[in-house]
Amino acid sequence: MRRESDVSRFLRLLGYNTTGQSPKTELLAGGTTFLAMAYITVVNPSILADAGMDFGAAFVATCLAAAVGSFLMGVLGRYPIALAPGMGQNAFFSYVIVLGMGLPWQTALGAVLVSGALFVVLSILPVREWLFNAIPMNIKYGISAGIGLFIGFIALKNAGIIVDNPATLVGLGSLTNPEAGLCLLGFVTIAVLSARGTVGAIMIGIALVSGIGWLFGVTEFKGLASAPPSIAPVFWQFDLASALTMTMVPIILSLLLVDVFDTAGTMVGVSHRAGMLDAEGKLPNLRPALLADSGATAIGAVLGTSSTTSFIESASGVEAGGRTGLTAVVVAGLFLGVLFFAPLAESVPAYATSSALLFVACLMVSSLKDIDWTSVPEYVPAVIGAIAMPLSFSIADGIGLAFVSYALIRIGTWEFKPADIASYVIAAIFLMKFILL
Repeated sequence: MRRESDVSRFLRLLGYNTTGQSPKTELLAGGTTFLAMAYITVVNPSILADAGMDFGAAFVATCLAAAVGSFLMGVLGRYPIALAPGMGQNAFFSYVIVLGMGLPWQTALGAVLVSGALFVVLSILPVREWLFNAIPMNIKYGISAGIGLFIGFIALKNAGIIVDNPATLVGLGSLTNPEAGLCLLGFVTIAVLSARGTVGAIMIGIALVSGIGWLFGVTEFKGLASAPPSIAPVFWQFDLASALTMTMVPIILSLLLVDVFDTAGTMVGVSHRAGMLDAEGKLPNLRPALLADSGATAIGAVLGTSSTTSFIESASGVEAGGRTGLTAVVVAGLFLGVLFFAPLAESVPAYATSSALLFVACLMVSSLKDIDWTSVPEYVPAVIGAIAMPLSFSIADGIGLAFVSYALIRIGTWEFKPADIASYVIAAIFLMKFILL
């Protein structure tokens, strides 16, 4: 009897079917996914640096969290889905918890660790399906759109396109400012390339405006490659004691809800495009996949970064033929390789990352199209949450207002549903926060 090779055994572990897939296809799919999401290696440490974290250490933590998360998803979940610190979660981390609430970033890391641990528990217990199915779908769409609006507002603010105005709170800045102009150039470039189906459009846009900025002396080029920076300034720096207080309950709940919804939405969307859903439209091998995602969030907090989650950009790899965990493992390896390009990442200016943030915001706001616009109790809370996030400069407050308004409208119209119990509980928690904190 012929003995199975180590390589064949590993491929079988990843769900690889030698009769239906070619290793070359999976490798190409992994490279495609990586190019589509590689911008996170620049954008995430830039956002975390705004919270006072060391850029180089945050860069290493970002790459390692993405590598570990993607590897776990490939081996345990056997899905062609890559993971990395999520957009929206990192903005919530820096601009709401740290800068908005005035809390140390170590406390914020503690909150991420607790939310990741809770997600692990939910992934093991049957309650995870109950929680996800109990939250109104339209509020999920509103949360996604609200985070997009929030990210877009941050991008415009960081690029100097939107500025303070004593009379109207905010106003339009000078578009002749080089940083504002380069941001808009990068955004248009990304949008045009994406419309043409170009792989890695976001990275190309970032590279273009960064290069122009370096060439004309708008920003400094600090180098191409070097040994990876030390991760010590952020590794194991979470403050668990400060995170385990009543004040942090709404924050941890917000982190958990966003992580749960992002993961579920991404997995369903990517799996649908890959033809991996079963006859009932359910996800196969769901529990190990959720454990991989939730475990990656907890591990990311230990490494020193905001919540790690499944990336919708994985759909680009699926379009390239990725169907197994081998695709995610390839992405993990590529993220490890990026560790040696820290000087290049640090040279990327804020206006370049802002152009990427603005485009990502447009992608997230598109979820508004899925809202049920025929039902007032459904669309009003979703819109309230989406509007409140950027205007209150708080994702948590936006989510809270969405749930509170949903509960009050349902009670006022006597339209009760058994599934609303979870929504009422969440609404009560946020209402207590608004009144007492």
